[in-house]
Amino acid sequence: MRKLALFPKPLMLLVLLAIALPLTPSFADAADLPTIQKRGRLIVAVKEQLRPLGFRDAEGDLRGFEIDLARRLAQELVGDPNAVEFRVVSNRDRLQVVLDDSVDLAIAQVTLTPSRLRILNFSLPYYKDGVVIATPDASLRAIGQLRGQPIAVLDQSSTVEILRRQVPGAKLLSVESYQAAKVAIDQGQAIAVAGDASVLAGWVQEFPTYRLLPAILSTEPLSIALPKGGQYRTLHQQVDQILARLRNSGWLEQQARQWGLPVGPR
Repeated sequence: MRKLALFPKPLMLLVLLAIALPLTPSFADAADLPTIQKRGRLIVAVKEQLRPLGFRDAEGDLRGFEIDLARRLAQELVGDPNAVEFRVVSNRDRLQVVLDDSVDLAIAQVTLTPSRLRILNFSLPYYKDGVVIATPDASLRAIGQLRGQPIAVLDQSSTVEILRRQVPGAKLLSVESYQAAKVAIDQGQAIAVAGDASVLAGWVQEFPTYRLLPAILSTEPLSIALPKGGQYRTLHQQVDQILARLRNSGWLEQQARQWGLPVGPR
């Protein structure tokens, strides 16, 4: 004998959907400020392999200038510096997670540019990044000494044009990565490497034989990336107000110096 269905087919489908939907994960975690405060935590995209901005220490904990900033924002917005959920992102995905509403904001070495402003909102800058030069050669003291000398630089990076303007006559050695730059210096193919201060400051911490030359050759502000949309306006305003207070009080500069980041008027 054929068993009778407990529900008609259309009703059966609705029942199955009702059961399944709560199990479907939500990837739209970005929220407006009241929702963040009700949730009780801030969701922030950060890096984990970029000393001194965001990296893992020997115990596997996230540390760095941008990590400290995220915790300070959590303190100001939610009332608890530990009320922050870190989402580790790659360089390629740091903007996409904001576009996808997967995070409330991204503090992940994001440079504010006109093209990015068309798709995302950005806070006031929290650090002035820029091109610096690192070298293990103790005899090098000034940029002028680099004229005619081979300098490793990332292929097709904006640093190439900056060096051509600021260090005319330097011989630029194109490399694919900072690791390849170190190999070139170790093998005597280059005397120094040029790149972002936020990257090379980590070099001199990891490789004590290296040091940064004092000149900073450009200014590239790092800002917090936030989703676009009217619902995020209050969050954006609050973040800017917090950053303004942290800058005026000297907290941002103090934290940058603590993490070994070059700081100076530019």
